[in-house]
Amino acid sequence: MATLATALLELGTPAAALTGGALYAKARHPRAYWVALGLPLTVGRIRHDYDMVMESCGLTVEPSFWRAMASQATNRATKPAAPKIRGIRGSATGLRLRLRLASGQETADVTAAAERLRHAWGVHAVYVSEVKPGVVDLRIVGFDVLRDVRMPHRAAAKSAGLLRIPVALRSDGSPHMRDFREVPHDLNLGANQSGKSMFARNLIHGLAPQPVALVGIDCKRGVEQRPFTPRLSALATDQREALGLLLALLVEMDDRYDLIKAHQGIPGSVAAEDVASDIWGLPEKVRPVPIVVLIDEIAELFLVASKADEERRNQIVTALIRLAQLARAAGIYLEIAGQRFGSELGKGATLLRSQLTGRTVHRVNDLESARMGLGDISEAAMVAATRISPDMPGTAVSGDTSGQWSQIRTPYRSLSEVAAQCTEFAHMTPILPRLEAFRPYVPPAAALANIPPMPSAPPVFIPAPATE
Repeated sequence: MATLATALLELGTPAAALTGGALYAKARHPRAYWVALGLPLTVGRIRHDYDMVMESCGLTVEPSFWRAMASQATNRATKPAAPKIRGIRGSATGLRLRLRLASGQETADVTAAAERLRHAWGVHAVYVSEVKPGVVDLRIVGFDVLRDVRMPHRAAAKSAGLLRIPVALRSDGSPHMRDFREVPHDLNLGANQSGKSMFARNLIHGLAPQPVALVGIDCKRGVEQRPFTPRLSALATDQREALGLLLALLVEMDDRYDLIKAHQGIPGSVAAEDVASDIWGLPEKVRPVPIVVLIDEIAELFLVASKADEERRNQIVTALIRLAQLARAAGIYLEIAGQRFGSELGKGATLLRSQLTGRTVHRVNDLESARMGLGDISEAAMVAATRISPDMPGTAVSGDTSGQWSQIRTPYRSLSEVAAQCTEFAHMTPILPRLEAFRPYVPPAAALANIPPMPSAPPVFIPAPATE
């Protein structure tokens, strides 16, 4: 009896240690747990009960006539036909399952069963995408990848390109790209401390090494964008400067259209493949540099303090609407951020918002704010934006007016890191003659080193000694 107890103790102690270690890794190091245990267990579970799961989830159809005949000829039971597995590929966050659909099935059938598949296989999420007619990919996510964001650097670098920046991680584990050529103008909404500034930092960090011009409008006296001045071709820090900068951008846009028109020439005078309707059709040697306009707080451009400011506000709004409507072909793109953006800002706000194809909505304080950004995209996306937890800053719902949307989260990037990136690539800042008047002054490094420290301010209230 003692020998049996000793043997059980010897076997139970390592088993308990392994179980405890696995549970600890699953809670604190989910990526390591998934690679070591979660992935092989999930693959085994899928292989073992695949047919049963497909049938219980309603993803089977009646077998074909020839299959039924073959089953009768061999005295085997006729089984419902399920999608065929055409490949399984694992990753550090999940696995990809490629399926060939059975006759009569469509992608929507698998999408409708995604939640049931998630529970059947015990994974965090299942996403469905169509590869081609009759073939779909199930992207299975093993754990909550947005809890601790780690960008897939290899995949992000492979899919990046000019004006295509990986700025966040999607809930399916893939990088979220901000592609200005596909979605030229974007609206970035969110409450205070929701992650709007972190989204902008990741965007600037990715754009800094590229041959593009960055233009900033920050009416909070420049406190958000001033650290990036070595890489900014122009910066406006109040309404007056913003109006001048926007008018200069309109002149720049007209110059670019004149360049495109001059290159087109008289119909028939240039080859058909050389006729262009935007700057990307121009030869590289004459193509102007693309411009990304970063507006930090859009409400500051709409609000007025007095009747005298009304005319300037109307000019600003008109210039913004013209840029949103016409500037894409000229290679000028808008990235607009704000806490709220709706009709309460005044005339022109709704018209401008309708021109912003891309929408990124971080945590908001009310349903109406979510409706401003996502109401014309998807009801489900709008509800998802209202459920973002305050302890998950940087989490957002991103979509476009095509109706496609996904949940994303930006990785943390410090202000000093982005400022250092802008300083490192300051030599790539293009000089635009039309915007030269708004180019921010960047003191040399030696001058910055010799700036004396700011003296401490005297206390506002000097306490008097207590008396009896």
